[in-house]
This record gives sequence, C-alpha cells and structure tokens, in this order.
Amino acid sequence: MPAKGKHRRPKAQRLTRSIAAAGTGGAALALPLLGATGANAATGQSVPQAAVQSAATVQQTAVNTKAAEKAAAPRVYSVKAGDYLSKIAEEQKVSGGWKKLYEDNREVVGEDPSLIHPGLKLTLGKKAAAQSSESQKSSGASKSSTRSAGTTQSSAPAADSSAQSSSSGSSAAQADAAPASGFTAPVSAGVGTAYRVAGSMWSSGYHTGVDFVVPSGTPLKAVGQGTVVSAGWAGAYGNQVVIQLADGHYAQYAHLSSLSVSSGQTVTAGQQVGLSGSTGNSTGPHLHFEIRTTPDYGSDVDPVAYLRSHGVSVR
Repeated sequence: MPAKGKHRRPKAQRLTRSIAAAGTGGAALALPLLGATGANAATGQSVPQAAVQSAATVQQTAVNTKAAEKAAAPRVYSVKAGDYLSKIAEEQKVSGGWKKLYEDNREVVGEDPSLIHPGLKLTLGKKAAAQSSESQKSSGASKSSTRSAGTTQSSAPAADSSAQSSSSGSSAAQADAAPASGFTAPVSAGVGTAYRVAGSMWSSGYHTGVDFVVPSGTPLKAVGQGTVVSAGWAGAYGNQVVIQLADGHYAQYAHLSSLSVSSGQTVTAGQQVGLSGSTGNSTGPHLHFEIRTTPDYGSDVDPVAYLRSHGVSVR
C-alpha cells in the first residue's frame, strides 16, 4: 500500500504540473488571438467613419455647386421709363457694363443700343456661363473656327465705334440737312402739350415749352448752330441740354435719357444732342423743348413760333 501510494503521488503531481503548464500555454496562445480580434474590431470601426466623412464632403460639394449655379442664373429686367443701358448696367451691377448688357441682348434691343423702351425684357448675365463653356470648347478649334472668331471679334469694335459716334453726335450721318435758313426741328414728331397750357402741375402755372411725344431713345437734334452752355442733370428737368444759338436765343432739351454733347461744345443744325427719355419730373417718355431769351428758367418764348420764323414747319 505505501509503495502504491508513493507511486501514485508523483503521477498526480506531474499531471497537475502538466495541466498548469498546459493552462499557461493556453493562456499564452490566447493572448495573440485576443489581440488580433481587437485589431479586427478597430479596423471595422474606422471604415464606417471614413465613409461618413466622405459622404458629408460629397454632400457639401453638391450644396456649394447648386448655390453657385443659382447665383450665376440669369435674371430678367423689365425696362422702365427713363432707363438707358448704362444706367441699368450700373444699377444692376452688370459685369462688363452697358456694352456687355447690349451684347447679351442685341437680338432684343436691335442695332441701335440707345433705342430701348419701357416694358422691354432684358436678360442680365445671360451668356456668362455659355461663353465660358464655348471658350473651353473652342480652345482646340481649327483654323477656320479661329478665322470665324476673328470675324466676330472684329465686328464688336464696329458696334463700339457706332455707339461712340452716337455719343459724340459728330457723325455727319446723324445730322439732318437743315433748311436754307440754317434751322431744323428738334425731333421728327408732332407737338403733344402746347406752349402756355395752364395747369397746377407746372410751378409757373403754365407750360413753359412744348412737348414732343416720342419713345424713349429717340435722337434729338440741335435746331441751329450754336454752343452748348449746359449738359447734365437739372432737377425737375432731369437730364437736359441748353444751347446758345447764333442769334442769341437759347434752346433747351429736357428729360433726356442720355446726352450726346458736353458743355462748351460747338454744334451745327441737325446734329444729335441726346436721346429722349423720361428723367426728372416726367409722366412718360417725351421731349420738353423750350426757346428762351436767357439760359435761365422763366425767360421762355413760344418755341413753335420761333421755329416757324426760321422756316421750320412744326406740326
């Protein structure tokens, strides 16, 4: 019995040590496994975060793109009485000024950029995006396309030159042949409101000139040779031009949409001095025309009688 007991005890101890060693080995083997599992878990969490950030970036880019497209979208402007292209371009902050505004709306306005009328619809920023796209497409165009573009570009200065000529009023084509007397009518139209018509709407109690009812942008002519003594804003008269004529009388043109002459400039009969409009105290497009004995208000005489005395027929 004692011999058997002694024989069994060492086996039991060895078994215990083996189990302990196996347990230790198992624990050692388990540690890398847990580490690997942790690594996989960390990797699994980082992928969704990257995806969320990427999606947020794409969404923000789309929002920015839509905002930019909305900001660049063309706007429609309805012309009002007294408007002219340079005024609209300045007030609406058109990049490129009135020339760009005219270029974008040439088909609507027509060949003369001065002839716009109330109710006309102008598109602001119409061709900005289209021109940018066309510019990119034409960067690798053939020689024929280049020649075509050159033709288009050469026509633009011609339009500018025409506008400048209209502005200066020195072009012979703009001056109508004056009668033998050297005088002509200020505009080719009939009289609307006559001279000396009474009414409370005038500060003097009566009409100090005559009104020619013409659309905004109608060319106005110097009735005779003389010198411009005033050209600019004049309160209730809006934009006006006053010319001292050769015989000492003064011709006044009021409510103009734009001026073609400047103070001190010499003009001839029939030369363009500006364009009709509705600036100042005005109820609609027309030319208010006066003949005065001095350049000041209140020295008016009958303008129709004055023109007729110089051989000019006025309806």
